Amino acid sequence: MVLEDINVLDLTIARAGPTAVRQLGDWGASVIRISMPGPDDDFASNTTNSDYLNLHRNKRALILDLKQQEGRDILYALVERADVLIENFRPPVKKRLGIDYETIARRNPQLVYGSISGFGQDGPYAEKGAVDQIVQGMSGLMSITGLPGQGPLRVGIAIADLAAGHQLAIGILVALHERQTSGKGQWVHVSLLESMISFLDFQATRWTIDGEVPWQVGNGHPTYFPMGAFKTSDGYINISAPGGRTWKHLCQVLEDLSLLDDPDYLTTELRSRNRASLLERIEAITVTRPTREWWHRLDAADIPCGPVYAIDEVFADPQVQHLGMAVTVDHSVRGPVAILRQSVNMTRTPPQVPTAAPMPGQDRDAILTELGFSPTDIDGLVERGVV
Repeated sequence: MVLEDINVLDLTIARAGPTAVRQLGDWGASVIRISMPGPDDDFASNTTNSDYLNLHRNKRALILDLKQQEGRDILYALVERADVLIENFRPPVKKRLGIDYETIARRNPQLVYGSISGFGQDGPYAEKGAVDQIVQGMSGLMSITGLPGQGPLRVGIAIADLAAGHQLAIGILVALHERQTSGKGQWVHVSLLESMISFLDFQATRWTIDGEVPWQVGNGHPTYFPMGAFKTSDGYINISAPGGRTWKHLCQVLEDLSLLDDPDYLTTELRSRNRASLLERIEAITVTRPTREWWHRLDAADIPCGPVYAIDEVFADPQVQHLGMAVTVDHSVRGPVAILRQSVNMTRTPPQVPTAAPMPGQDRDAILTELGFSPTDIDGLVERGVV
């Protein structure tokens, strides 16, 4: 495995942090998930649900009370052997627990320390907590999502969490690469807010460069049309034919060549400006036939298109089945379960075959034995509530 020589300590909770850890674990890094005793993380309170099982694969698990000095000492011993530590505590919490960057770096200057926060490690909001939906709103994402005039709408996935997790994973890999030259670790930190704003991409630069505030445009592309979802007799189909050859071919497939000569639709800019009337004219035709028939006709004309699936239909699609996006692992409680595989494909060094998410603390004895603790030592730690 590509990262089999990398040891990762996972002190994360919720979704964004574990998402970053998952990227490393999928490529073979040895991951120890360290959780606190008791229900300190509502998100992880059900450790056998589908979300937890998919998010925490490829890990070993240890419960460690970091409020006790003995617990911190065990963590520090693990830090001395680690390459990466990832956490998403608020700044005052990690300082109080003795797991802040400065403290950890003194124990292992070569360690890459990764952090995820809601709003950043400093600044007026640094000590505020945040969850995905809060950041979806504050980043402006909800203002550009949904139908015109319906009010703000959240995206249907925890996209701010996922964006931050993936960006932290990239940053950690960059820091590990740089360490090969400098021999030094460093602090890599991202926030949900920074990550989500960066994911706005061209919608953000419509403001920063052009001074234009984007708004909701529904299922159509913000700046090109026709590109979006159109009603059919039994559902919807996505079509992308905003200009040039595809626009001409679309009119031919729709059997309405009058669209080509209509002065309201002569250019890409006019079609976008007059999208409401053009949508009405196109849907008056698309609603006369089922989705699959339009898919066949449009595809034959080399027009990018595809059905709008429900989730069960996604995994029934022959291409998705061919790609094998769901892989089965054997869980100690749930038995065989299908989790999502790593989406990056590599010819020589593929990601590792996933292992099931561990139950909290299930690898306690093995991990502590590796650190040199005897069975008697471990029993004493258990009695004192350290592990």
